[in-house]
Amino acid sequence: MMKFSKMPYSRIDVEAVTEEGKKLIGKAANAKSGEEQLALHEAFYKLYDHVRTTMRIATIRRDMDMTDEYYAAEGEYNDEITPKIQALVNEYQRVLCASSYRSYMEEKIGKVPFKSMELAMKAFDDKLIPLMQEENKLSTRYAKLIASASIDWNGEKKNLSLMKKYMTAADRSVREEAWKKYTGFFEEHEQEFDEIYDLLVKNRTAQAKALGYDNFIEMGYCRMNRNSYGREEIENLRSQIKKEYVPFVEKMHENRRKRLNVEHLYYYDEGVYFAEGNPAPQGTPEEILANGMKMYSELSQETREFFCDMQENELFDVLGRTTKKAGGYEEELPDYKLPFIFANFNGTSDDVDVITHECGHAFQYYVAAKDPVTDHFRYLTMETAEIHSMSMEFFTEPWMELFFGEDAERYRQMHLEDAAAFIPYGCMVDEFQHIVYEHPELTPAERKTAWTRLEKEYRPHMDCDGSKYLQAGGFWQKQLHIYECPFYYIDYVLAQLCAFQYKIKMDRDYQKAWESYLKLCKLASGRFYPELLREAGLRAPFEEGCIAGIVSGLAALGC
Repeated sequence: MMKFSKMPYSRIDVEAVTEEGKKLIGKAANAKSGEEQLALHEAFYKLYDHVRTTMRIATIRRDMDMTDEYYAAEGEYNDEITPKIQALVNEYQRVLCASSYRSYMEEKIGKVPFKSMELAMKAFDDKLIPLMQEENKLSTRYAKLIASASIDWNGEKKNLSLMKKYMTAADRSVREEAWKKYTGFFEEHEQEFDEIYDLLVKNRTAQAKALGYDNFIEMGYCRMNRNSYGREEIENLRSQIKKEYVPFVEKMHENRRKRLNVEHLYYYDEGVYFAEGNPAPQGTPEEILANGMKMYSELSQETREFFCDMQENELFDVLGRTTKKAGGYEEELPDYKLPFIFANFNGTSDDVDVITHECGHAFQYYVAAKDPVTDHFRYLTMETAEIHSMSMEFFTEPWMELFFGEDAERYRQMHLEDAAAFIPYGCMVDEFQHIVYEHPELTPAERKTAWTRLEKEYRPHMDCDGSKYLQAGGFWQKQLHIYECPFYYIDYVLAQLCAFQYKIKMDRDYQKAWESYLKLCKLASGRFYPELLREAGLRAPFEEGCIAGIVSGLAALGC
C-alpha cells in the first residue's frame, strides 16, 4: 500500500518501453511451452500495467488542477504516446492470439480475453496513430473547455459541477436563473463545441474508413469491447424502452409535477423531486467521508477493509475546486492494485452518490484485484462494471440516515425515481450517436434537429420553452461521453436495468442479493456478459420481456 501523494511519477520513456515490449513479443512468438507462454504473458502485462499506472497518476494529478502546467504538459505527452503504446499492445495480442498454445492459455486465463483482444485488433492499425493522436487532442480540448467555465453566481465564481446545487434549488426562480447561467456558458461557446464535435466525428469516421468499415459504428462497438452482443440487441433494447418503459416513466413525471405543485414541467424542473427541495446531505465533506467509513464497516467485512485502505492511502479527492476538472470517476492503479476516486462535492445528494456509486466501482476492483488471474479484471466490459457501481447505490440505502437524517426516506424515493428517469435519456444518447455516425455528413444544426426529435420520443415531458439554446437541441453538448467515449452511454442503461433487478431482489432477501452481488464482483470478466448475469441470477436487459418485468417490479416498489 502507498499514499497517493507519495506515488512516484516520471515521464514514460516510450522508446525504452517499446524496446522492452518488443523483446517480450519476440520471445512470446517463439515460446516453447504453454508455461513459458503464460510467464511471458504475465511479464508483458506487468510492463503495460506499469505504463497505465504511471499515465493515470499524471491524468489524476492534472484533473486535480487543470491550471497545473507540469501535469498539463504530461497529459499532452501521454496523449501523443498512447497510440504508440496501443500499437505495442496490439502487436503482442496478435502474437498471443496466433499462438500454438492458445488452448492452454484459454484454460489459464479464459476465453473472454481472447475475444476482447480480437475486437481490439479489429479497431486498431498502426496507420491510425496520427488520427488517434488528433482524436486525443480534440477530447482534451473539450475537457479543457468544460473546465474553463467560470460562472458568476452572486459574486462568486462557480464551475459547471458547482452550479448543480442551484439548478435543483427549491426556489423555482433560483433554479431557472441557474439554468440560464449554466446553458449560457454553452451558448457562448456553442460554435467551439460544434467545431470540436464535428472534427471528432470526421476523425473517427476517417479511422473507420481506413480499416474498411462503412462508418464508425462497428468500429466503435469493437472499441467498447462488445464481446457477446451487438447492434441488434441494443436496438431491441431501445425498442422495448420506447414501448414498455417510456409510458411508465412519463406517469412518474406526472406524479412529480403534482408533488412540485406546478401546472407544467419545464427544463429547469428536471432533477427536482420535492416542492420543499431535494434532500441534501448533512455535514461537511469530512463528515460525509466519516459516515461512509461507518456505513461500509457495517455493510460487510470486505467493504470495511476496502474503505479503510482508501482513506489511509489518500485515494479520495472529492472536494469541489474551481480549477478541478468537472465530473467524477473511479480509476485503477494496477501497480498498487488500488483504485482512486475523483469527484467534485457540491453540497447536493451527488456527494453521497460518489460514496456509493464510485465506491461500487472501486470496491469491485479492490476485490477482483486479489484474483491471481489478472486478465479477469483487465477485460471487464463497461456494461458489467457499471452494475457494480449502480447496484452499490441500492445496497447502501439502509444507511442513508447517516447522510440525510430525517430526509433519508425522501432521498431513497428521489434516488429510485432519478435512476428510473435516466433510462430513456441514456437510450436517447445512444440512438443519437448511431444517427450521427451513420450520417457523418450531418451539419451541427442537423445533429441538433435529430436530438430534438429524439426528445419527443424518449422524453415527451421535457419542455425547453424559454431557452433558445435548449430548444435548438443543444442539451447533449454537456454530455462528455458523447465527445470522449462514443457508444459508452448505453452501458449505463444496461447496468441500471440490472441494478433495478438487485433492488427488487434485496427488498425480498437482502443477504441473498448481497451474496449474488459479491459473486458478480469477484467473477469480474471471468464469463461473457449474458453468462455472467445468469450465474449471478440476473437477466440480460435486451432479452424479450425483461423490461416489462422490471417495470412491474419498480411499480411494486412505489416508483
